[in-house]
Amino acid sequence: MPFAPEYEGEIPTLGWAVLEWITENLAAPDRAEYEPLILTREQAEFVLGWYSLDPVTGRRRYRRGVISRPKGWGKSPFLSAIALAEALGPVVPDGWDANGRPVGRPWATSRTPLVQIAAVSEDQAQNAWVPMLEMARMGPVVDNYPGLDPMESFIALPRGRIEPVTASASSREGNRPIFVLADQTESWTPGNGGVRLAGVLRRNLAKTGGTSLEAPNSYVPGLDSVSEESFKYHALIQEGKARDEGLYVSHREAPPDTDMSDRDSLLKGLAYAYGDSAEVNGGWVDLERLVAEIWDPSTRPEDARQYLLNQVTAQSDAWVSHLDLRAVTDRDKIVAEGDAVVLGFDGSRKRARGVADSTALVGCRVTDGHLFLIDCWEQPSGPQGRDWEVPKLEVHAAVHDAFKRYRVVGFFADPAKWETDVGEWESKYGRKLKVKSSAAHPVEWWMNGGRVTSIVRAIERLEHAILDREITYDGSPVLTRHFLNARRRRTERGMQIHKKYPDSPDKIDAAIAAILAYECRAHALAGGFGKAKSRVIQRR
Repeated sequence: MPFAPEYEGEIPTLGWAVLEWITENLAAPDRAEYEPLILTREQAEFVLGWYSLDPVTGRRRYRRGVISRPKGWGKSPFLSAIALAEALGPVVPDGWDANGRPVGRPWATSRTPLVQIAAVSEDQAQNAWVPMLEMARMGPVVDNYPGLDPMESFIALPRGRIEPVTASASSREGNRPIFVLADQTESWTPGNGGVRLAGVLRRNLAKTGGTSLEAPNSYVPGLDSVSEESFKYHALIQEGKARDEGLYVSHREAPPDTDMSDRDSLLKGLAYAYGDSAEVNGGWVDLERLVAEIWDPSTRPEDARQYLLNQVTAQSDAWVSHLDLRAVTDRDKIVAEGDAVVLGFDGSRKRARGVADSTALVGCRVTDGHLFLIDCWEQPSGPQGRDWEVPKLEVHAAVHDAFKRYRVVGFFADPAKWETDVGEWESKYGRKLKVKSSAAHPVEWWMNGGRVTSIVRAIERLEHAILDREITYDGSPVLTRHFLNARRRRTERGMQIHKKYPDSPDKIDAAIAAILAYECRAHALAGGFGKAKSRVIQRR
């Protein structure tokens, strides 16, 4: 019979069976005597989500997963338990029972299970391997599964094996694993072979229909790590632009306003980041010890934020950071029809090689400086992106709709490769605009060429507004991504922003459009628009 939910909106999951299997078979690591492994509520919630099923097809919803938590939270032992469950437990969907509830079976009923614990170094692999051996050797699993032999270099299963993987990517090609645990993927970069290794492991999993889980600390944008690419993929899913949604991400970090110099603020931020593993929440992590570590003069602030607060920070040349953007994100603000707004536009056409630049239209409410993405046109990945060009008719329709929906008082557009179109907008809307770029060209605002001083001033204006928390923005994943892609470059005339390198696929066009919109707002305020009207008191 089909799935029968017990309450409205229930998603079927094999997670309950997996939780029961872990408790019945595995020992809690790092104990003097045997204790059953009982996961925290936070860990259990991840298991339920990770093993969720499609209620129609009955198949696993996710083929890849990421659980990002601070150092010491217990990621490696937790995922070691999941790896053992994948090797022996009921993780393969097997339909529904007589009551319409999900049923699982072990991999060994259909194929020889191979589970791999992957890392870019032998020391890194030991993080998960050592607690896994302890869970298996001290737990009832060795009695419940005759033939199970947890040896130092691998774990022999009644059928199959669990092995650590630290060799080069080329030596892994051709394996047929059913599960891969990838530890500390924030450090898997192109330079140490981690990105290539991840690609090989995922291709191997595709042969068996297997799954993989990553266990990183927060990533550093710009390092092109495996973890960073996974979060970019997740952002595309959130934007509705991914062709496959088989990635499950659970990330927890301290609030952006956590002040590392203030004890109460720091303890509160750490308690949130560590969740159930913090002593104050019933766990094992001593937050006072972490405070002492953070305040140690030898601890770099960026390392404390990345590894202990689990915050996504930024490289030294980043224009703005993830923390800065989180602090000004306001998804609840609504820009109503008829509100006075200004627009910013940055466009492209196509590219002979590489990925074409994006085309973006951004709005900014005059009264409070709230930035919001109207639309962004980006080259699709894969075959769909071949010979792609920006759909000009859609762009013109979006501009027209913005003028129809809002009271547009200003519109600054970079005319590069869009000179004719900007000319059309000037002819059509120029007379309606209260704020003009110039008398001759009310919309045209070049982001290159001879007006370097104005460009530098416009970039700094928005940067300072973000850093000083003077504005908000809608938290759009596209706008966020483009903000974070921007790199600062010092010139003789001041600071400007650019892509990481000219042909980089990481675009910044929506950030440019936001700069233009915010600069247009500055012109509007200078002209008296958006200010509260003074009350004139008349005497009789």
